[in-house]
Amino acid sequence: MSIKERQKIIMEQGAANITKWVGSTTSVLLHTVLFVISFALPSLGIVSFERMLLFLTTIVSLEAIYLSIFIQMSINMNNQNIEIIQEDIEELGEDIEELGEDIEELGEDIEELGEDIEELGEDIEELEGDIEEIQKEVDEMQGEDEEIEGKTPEVQSPGRKDAEILISIQATLANLQKEIELLKNARKN
Repeated sequence: MSIKERQKIIMEQGAANITKWVGSTTSVLLHTVLFVISFALPSLGIVSFERMLLFLTTIVSLEAIYLSIFIQMSINMNNQNIEIIQEDIEELGEDIEELGEDIEELGEDIEELGEDIEELGEDIEELEGDIEEIQKEVDEMQGEDEEIEGKTPEVQSPGRKDAEILISIQATLANLQKEIELLKNARKN
């Protein structure tokens, strides 16, 4: 910090302190005592009344000049602070607008996610329907296999292969149903 900046800060602080002090009850009491003493001096014959008035008028005028300067300095400092605050308020307004836009974008993203979840639900329902159809076909094939087992030994051999395939398909279907249930539970949560 340069010397000029330090001097400026000291002057501004001094102006603020003097302005505060002048508006205090201590200042009123001190001025009242000084005025009483000033008017008592001519009565006691220490100083002539004209000389006391000249001195008192000069002092009061100088005090008024300096006080008006200090008050103006305080007003200028307050105006600078108000400008800084206004700039901060404008920046906050811009930030609020940006946040509003971000919130709108998040809302749109949430809507899209909801639509995606609905589509997944529809896909799961379609898969369940497909699994039910496959299960019916497997049941029909098992019925046919049971009929084949009652026939000659030559025919039973291919039927057993079909039965093994059906068992494999059933196991796959059971796994698919478990996975569908897991997806449903995940969607609910």
